[in-house]
This record gives sequence, structure tokens and C-alpha cells, in this order.
Amino acid sequence: MRAIWKGALTFGLVNVPVKVYAATEDHDVSLHQVHNKDGGRIRYQRVCEIDGEVVPYQDIDKAFDDGDKTVVLTKDDLASLPAERSREIDVVEFVPSEQVDLLTLDRAYYLEPDSASPKAYVLLRKTLEQTDRTAIVRFSLRQKTRLAALRVRGDVLVLQTLLWADEVREANFPALDESVRISAKELELSASLVESFASDFDPEEFTDEYQAELRTLIQAKLEKGDAVDTAETFGEQEEDAGGEVIDLMAALRASVERSRAARAGGADEKTKDAAPEKSARSKSPSGSGSKTAPKAKAKAKSSKPAEKKRASKAS
Repeated sequence: MRAIWKGALTFGLVNVPVKVYAATEDHDVSLHQVHNKDGGRIRYQRVCEIDGEVVPYQDIDKAFDDGDKTVVLTKDDLASLPAERSREIDVVEFVPSEQVDLLTLDRAYYLEPDSASPKAYVLLRKTLEQTDRTAIVRFSLRQKTRLAALRVRGDVLVLQTLLWADEVREANFPALDESVRISAKELELSASLVESFASDFDPEEFTDEYQAELRTLIQAKLEKGDAVDTAETFGEQEEDAGGEVIDLMAALRASVERSRAARAGGADEKTKDAAPEKSARSKSPSGSGSKTAPKAKAKAKSSKPAEKKRASKAS
């Protein structure tokens, strides 16, 4: 596992340096969207609604819209918030474990001691075990202040984020306000039925049957040759969060195609600069509901046939 965060547990004068790891992972089969006619990959791009340009990740800021005005928050603005700079997991209180509502539990993280001696870590773990208490803590992760429960799982301290009180809905069902009469016999029969299903829970006894069948289906189609060439149908790879091209081969392939198109059409420098821009705009727009501006559409319509052919192949 790779640590996603480093900090320190603090309570009173005690400071426990720790590394934070995601405690769960998703094993679902990753599926992409493709064009049903030719198997071409469907791409979602970050398109500016004002100029129609595809915007690289590093040029994107965040904003708040109150319905009338939009407040743009730059990366520096967000970094100036105290919570963003904090590297401490502050213990607020220790509560009886049964008082933590399971409905409020969210994501789970493992904490590993990050000091020369794990003594302080082990001391806190043993104290929580003996007192049957859970520590309620506050910390910052990914630009958000979190509330979390710190508890023990085996020999490891587990940090489980909690939903804020206003994020949990109240169940208000009028039907449950009615008085219902249940006889002793009905209750006895119901308890007998429950007892017939009684068992000890072992999560390894359960499997995701849908995912298993999906993997079997995919393998069968591969063995039959019922598949398309990824390099030909998926085109260029998308950029990652850092704005760098993920697949080097895709970048090289795009460069070769651009060079060939320029030589074949005798394009000048202006046309060369417009070609990658035309290719980017010909892909599907962002899934956030943004659309390419009319100006961008008009420009795409006037591109040369050679450029259209290359852009169609890339998408």
C-alpha cells in the first residue's frame, strides 16, 4: 500500500506521528463508453463555455455560484485556508463506542506509526481497547475539514470519516406513527424464523456474482476474437490530474499523424497550429453539461478535408 497522507495524532501533550492509507479498494470491472457503430472510445473533455476551448487541468480553478454571481476561488485562495495547511488529527473527545451511529460512518483509513518507536501508537490503541471508547477527531484531507471516529481493528488504529449531522436525513414516515397490534404468537413465530437463519457473519462467504459473471463474459468474448484493437479505436489517452499525457505511445502516434497531415496537404504554420485544436474540439464535450460554443463549431466546419479525416480517426 502507498500512504496518501502523513500527519500526527494529537491529544493533550501526546503527539503520535502516523501515515494514512486507504483501507478499502474497488475491484469492479472498469468499463468505458464506446461508439456502438465502430467501437471508438467516447471522451469527455473540460470545455470552456465562453470560448469553446478545451481547458487543461492546470488552468482550471473552482468557483461558487449563488444563482446571481460567481465567485472564482484560485488555488492560492484555497491554500490560504487554515484547514488546508493542517497536518494534525486532533482528538476532540473519547465517547462510548456504541454512541457512534453506524449510519454516519463513511470512508475508512488505516493509520501506521511513523516514528522510531511505536510506543505512543500502541499505548493509544490499548487504551481505546480497555476503555471500549472511540476517539472523535477532526482533521483536514483534500481541502476539506473532516470529522472522524478513531477506533481499533486488530492491532491497527482505523480512522473512519463521519458524515456531519446535517448530512444525515431524518426518517419521517407517517405510516410508522400508527399504532400496530402484534400478538405474542406472531412475535414468537417471527423470532423462530430469525433463529432459523441465525449464523456468524463471515464476509469471505459472499461474492459479487454480477462482477464474476461480467468477467466470464469478457473472457469468453476475448477467446472468440469478438474484440477490437484498442490502439486503433481508443486513439489518444486522456490527461491525468497533473495535465501530463498518460500514454507515451499515444502522444508519439499523434505527433506522427500531425506531421504526415502537414506534408500531405502542404499546410502552412498557421494550419499546423490549428490542427491539434481542431482534433480536440471534434471529441465529445465535458460530462458536466458544458457545450462547445457556436464559434468553435463554425471554425471546425471550415477545416480542410485532410484535417477532418485525421480528427475523425483520432476520435
